[in-house]
Amino acid sequence: MNTIANDTTAQRPASTPATATVLTPAAPAKAPKKPSFWSKLGAAFAMFRNKKSITGLSILGFFVLVAIFADVLAPYSPTKVDNTARFQPPSAEHWLGTTHIGEDVLSQVIHGTRGVIVVGFLAAIIATVIAIIVGVLSGYLRGWRSEGLSALTNVFLVIPGIPLIIIVASMFEDPPLILVAGVLGLIGWAWGARVLRAQTMSLRSRDFVQAAKANGEPLRRIITVEMLPNLMALIAASFVGTVTAAIIGLTTLSYIGIIPVTTYNWGTILNWASAQGAFRQGQWWWFLPPGLCIAAIGVALSLINFGIDEYVNPRLRSAGERARAMKKKGMNVNDTVTVVRTNTNTQETP
Repeated sequence: MNTIANDTTAQRPASTPATATVLTPAAPAKAPKKPSFWSKLGAAFAMFRNKKSITGLSILGFFVLVAIFADVLAPYSPTKVDNTARFQPPSAEHWLGTTHIGEDVLSQVIHGTRGVIVVGFLAAIIATVIAIIVGVLSGYLRGWRSEGLSALTNVFLVIPGIPLIIIVASMFEDPPLILVAGVLGLIGWAWGARVLRAQTMSLRSRDFVQAAKANGEPLRRIITVEMLPNLMALIAASFVGTVTAAIIGLTTLSYIGIIPVTTYNWGTILNWASAQGAFRQGQWWWFLPPGLCIAAIGVALSLINFGIDEYVNPRLRSAGERARAMKKKGMNVNDTVTVVRTNTNTQETP
């Protein structure tokens, strides 16, 4: 609503017309929109938008698809025996050759991918869930509860993993892969919990956490809504590291014969190749493909971890942005000498 006020405060001559001032009320300022939980979660996963993470996720996604559609992609059954095709090198019929009894190596590698992916991801899920519960609670709580959870984490940090799995597997005639994944997950959560505890102790004194506590927010909502989105980068790094450790642990146990050789994965293929002298006889098509698969999935997980580290570490993030800016300008990021551009059109005056 407009208000008209006569200007009578100042003395003016009689011939001067009266003036009026129109006062318009100011528009009310809009309160800043509070970011929702899903917007915070989307921003937390921005770590996967760099080239390293995208490349690693692409390679890992390829292996996941192979594991899902193994029955469709494999040309033969992994246990199909062909007595007329023993120790054959790669050919049009058997792309990766055959074993000592005529089994197709490509089919075994494809079916072995499923066991590796299942054990790696299942162990990582178990370890990550335990690490979040123990690490965040021990970092947020105070007193004896925090110290007790911290002591539990320290105990699991020093438990030797491989000997424990050997003891557990020896108690079963045919230990299932789910059991192996469970044991790998139970012994692989401590390091992630230790990192999450340290970061949670830093977050609990931040202003937004203190404001949530002052508003009477329950502990469940403070942890899930206020803290977890800020911990997603560390949680993702812990998950990727646990997947890597679980895959290495599974293939190692399978190679040394702890896991039954009837359960196909890349480690059991290497076990059979070693037992039948494929290394000595130069039958590279038997042991090289599973070894390259282990190396490829290790590279994929490492690239994902490097991408997460580049996002979390401000120094690495700024260095990466600076390198991309230099590449766009056509400059070599490895040059240590500053390039000085001169104008060749100017002429020197005598």
